Amino acid sequence: MSTLVRSRAVYCGSFDPLTLGHLDIIRRGARLFEKLTVGVGTNPDKKTLFEPERRVELTRSTVAELPNVDVRSFRGLTVDFARSVDAGVLLRGVRSLSDTETEFTMSLANSVLDPDLESVFLMASEKYSHISSTLIKQIAFMSGDGATDKLAAFLPDSVIEPLLQQVRRDRS
Repeated sequence: MSTLVRSRAVYCGSFDPLTLGHLDIIRRGARLFEKLTVGVGTNPDKKTLFEPERRVELTRSTVAELPNVDVRSFRGLTVDFARSVDAGVLLRGVRSLSDTETEFTMSLANSVLDPDLESVFLMASEKYSHISSTLIKQIAFMSGDGATDKLAAFLPDSVIEPLLQQVRRDRS
């Protein structure tokens, strides 16, 4: 049996908004793989704050210091996107037991859709394991004054002001 090192991975999600937890997985993935493509996808089951192009722009500006990371938008199945960028690995972050169950099911389906594509799971760092985009949106919508300071514990600096601007637009 030969050993094949998979040098390119994809890390896909809606990233609405990109959180410090996402950024942690991206940074760690960038150390593990020669090339990491962040796929900003569209989930038909989620109502997003940002348009896909804006999510790509925010993610690109946040990861600009990582030379082996690129960011692209995609529609459709993650396995198809992975094939389109010649990736051999799906990188996934896992925060909780419920994430583990969901990711396990998704991994099994993906292995049927593309048996050559491997799933690699990184456990969320303890300080980020409670962060979710839903939580961030609630804080942004309900905080009023002082929202910037509250969001700083959860979001990269480059995302805070665009998120608050979007929340203000959505309220009006």
